[in-house]
Amino acid sequence: MSAVRPLARPVPRSAGAAGRILLGGFAAASAVDLVSLLAGWHPGHVVAKPLLMPLLVGYVLTLRAPRLLVAALLFGWGGDLALLFDAEPAFLVGMGSFAAGHVCYLMLFNKHRFGRGRTSPVLGGAYAVALVGTVALLWPDLPAGLRIPVAGYSLLLASMAYRSSALGRVAGVGGALFLLSDTLIATGVAEWPQLPRPDFWIMATYLAAQYLLAVGAVRREQAYGREVIQD
Repeated sequence: MSAVRPLARPVPRSAGAAGRILLGGFAAASAVDLVSLLAGWHPGHVVAKPLLMPLLVGYVLTLRAPRLLVAALLFGWGGDLALLFDAEPAFLVGMGSFAAGHVCYLMLFNKHRFGRGRTSPVLGGAYAVALVGTVALLWPDLPAGLRIPVAGYSLLLASMAYRSSALGRVAGVGGALFLLSDTLIATGVAEWPQLPRPDFWIMATYLAAQYLLAVGAVRREQAYGREVIQD
């Protein structure tokens, strides 16, 4: 009879020199992007933003990340590029690309190896209340052509954020920050009052979200891979 025993503290796979360089590049590009947004220097943002997700993808590939994680980050990159253009069609393209990324995240989280963690019904209820309340408040102030797409996207995003908690605290925080980041974008589209330098807060929470989701998913993959099967 076989039994599967996971190690209590799985040793993470080393990224190696290439991984450290790519992670350092991601950190540097993130710093340039955020400082540029704080300083109001748009060229810096235009140069740094397209580099962010490819560098993070390169880093997780050195850790042998699952394909669905890589796909989710690449769809995030597509959304990043689309949102560099300030036009409604570009916004819809970007939202569609991010939505595809959330589908990849959900597929990843629902795989057997990732879905072993528990999700709290209380947390699910909190996300449901936040979703309904936010969409209801935003609805009257959104452009008519964006109301249905934003509502559908918000449902997908909240589902991803909730399911991310099954991977542990790191990924769960990443999912919550992704929800916060996109909520800040939606309030801007609805022309609500904004924090100073709103793009800085959007990108800061977004970058933290993608990094934490990636790290959480890789840790779960490595933990699964180090299970010991005994006969």
